[in-house]
This record gives sequence, C-alpha cells and structure tokens, in this order.
Amino acid sequence: MKQRRYLVPLFYCVTVIILLLPSILFGQSDKNLKLGNPSNAKADTTMHDNYLMEKPQYCLSYNNTKHIPNWVSWHVDSTDLGKKDRQNDFRADNSLPATWYHVVTPKDYKNSGFDKGHQCPSGDRTNSVVNNSATFLMTNMIPQAPKNNQQTWKGLEDYSRSLVKQGNELYIICGICGQGGIGSKNKTDMVIGSGVVVPAQTWKIIVVVPVKNPQIDTSTRIITVLMPNTQDCAKQPWYNYRTSIDSLEQLTGYNFLSNIPIDIQKTLEAKIDTLPIKNKTIINQ
Repeated sequence: MKQRRYLVPLFYCVTVIILLLPSILFGQSDKNLKLGNPSNAKADTTMHDNYLMEKPQYCLSYNNTKHIPNWVSWHVDSTDLGKKDRQNDFRADNSLPATWYHVVTPKDYKNSGFDKGHQCPSGDRTNSVVNNSATFLMTNMIPQAPKNNQQTWKGLEDYSRSLVKQGNELYIICGICGQGGIGSKNKTDMVIGSGVVVPAQTWKIIVVVPVKNPQIDTSTRIITVLMPNTQDCAKQPWYNYRTSIDSLEQLTGYNFLSNIPIDIQKTLEAKIDTLPIKNKTIINQ
C-alpha cells in the first residue's frame, strides 16, 4: 500500500515532465525565429542553398553550395548568460542531410588565414555546457578575417551582452554577403578548404527590447551593421559601420522583420542607430 502511495505521485511527475519537455526543448527555438524567416528557408533537402536548421540555441539557413550559413538567428536574455566555460569543441554538424556530399570540418579552415567565425557567439550561450557546445558546430561558422572576428565583430558582441545585463532581451540575426575576403595572408581569397566560400561582408541586426516593457513599436531600438570581411575592418570600431535594414534588404534580397506589422516594420527598417556608445574600447590598428 505504501509503495502504491509513492508510485502515484511519481507517475504524475513523470507525466508532467513528458508533457513539458517539448516546450522546454523547443521554446527557445520559437523565440529564435520570432521576428521572421528572411529567406523563407525550409527544412527541405531539395533546398540545398536555403536549408532551414532549427536548434534550441539558434536557427539558420544553410547554403550547401557555399558550405556556410546564409544567416543565423537567435534570441538572448539574462537566462542565457551564465558562467560555463567556452567549450572550443569545433566539429562537423552531423544533422545535415546524409545525401549532401561535403560536410565542413575544422580542417577546412586550417592554415587558411581565416578564423572559424561564430555567428551565434559562444558568449551568448554560457548558461550550460550543452548550449555553449552547440555554438561550435561548423554550420554556425563562416571564414572570418581574424581582425574582423576578434576585434570589431567581438566589440559588437560584447556591447550586445552589456545591453542584456542592463535589462534588455535581444532578437539577433546575422549573415554574409558577397564573396572574397582578406584574411591574415593579406590577399583576397574566394574559397578555403574544400570549397568553403569566403564572404566579402558580414552583417548583423539587433532588435533591443526592454524586459519590463517587451513591446516592439516604432520607438524600438534597432542596431544594424555591415562590415567588410577584411583585416582593415578593425581600423574602425563597430559603431562606425552602422546602417539601415532597408540597405541590407537591397543588398541581400531578404525580407527582415517580416512577422512585425508592416507599418512598424517600415519605420524600423529605415532607422540608422545613432545612439552614442559609452565605454568605447580602443581599436588596435
């Protein structure tokens, strides 16, 4: 009788966990694409150059011709930031369709003059080992000029996390444009490794939403940047590369913020962020 008394509550606990598990695992994934799917990517293996991959940590459109993501989209708030160490376990993404002929590995980047450049950064997923490790999949990487990656781009990543610590949540999407970048070998490279395309430019859009008033309206702060994928990129701080979403749409052909009402969308997409940046870091020339 005593055994049965314990088994009944246990049964209910297990049932509740099973029912909640999908929302626990995939709730973040829903947030990652909350503002829209700019290229209408689909999880369809015939869409080789616009293949949707949805992970709990981020979502992306993968391009199997270029062997890099077209874009990566994610959400970050204070619950994503913790004290877990950087895992550094760069590895192939075995969730790509098995029929695709080449899966990128870290070897494709070896001695190339380019970093394995995170799109969704390791620093945005420090609340667990699993979440941090997921950012080291090669489907989350692009060949990025070292000074772009380690200085200018990193400066924006650090600034973004400072906004989270100030009481905001962020909806972020970043990606690539064009072909041909200049890495540490000081020459223009079109591809590295086994045909991994080197982008000419990197871009990012950050939608800043106060946690206490989580509304997106015409006054919402939007930070949009477009940077050359070169070593000389680091001669300017990230905030000197600010532009508008309208400009990015003309360049990429994507439709950003498509889940936002059109009247609000038009206002936000025309904005160029001009807010003064405090605690400016020194840029190494």
